[in-house]
Amino acid sequence: MKLYNVAYSGNSYKVRLLLAHLGNSYEIIEVDILKGESRTAEFLKINPNGRTPVLDDNGFVLAESNAILAYLARGTKFLPDERQKFGLVFQWLFFEQYSH
Repeated sequence: MKLYNVAYSGNSYKVRLLLAHLGNSYEIIEVDILKGESRTAEFLKINPNGRTPVLDDNGFVLAESNAILAYLARGTKFLPDERQKFGLVFQWLFFEQYSH
C-alpha cells in the first residue's frame, strides 16, 4: 500500500492516523505541492485532480481523504455497520471536510 502524502496536510494526516490505528503497513510517497509535484504529468496520471492524499492499494487507486478513510475503515470498529451510527460517521466526515 502506498500513500501519496503531504506531511503538513490535515487531510493526509487523518489518513496516516487511521492507518496507524489499524496497524496497516504502508509506504509514504511525499509530494511537494509547493514545488508543483502534484501538477506533474506523472502525478496527474495517478490523480487527475492533482491533489493529495492518494492511496494506492495494490493498483486500486483512491483519492479524496474521506473516501480513503471509509475504504480503510470498512469492516473495522472505525466504521460501524449499524445504519444510524454509520450515518453519524459520515455526518462528521462531511462536517469536518467543509465546515472549518
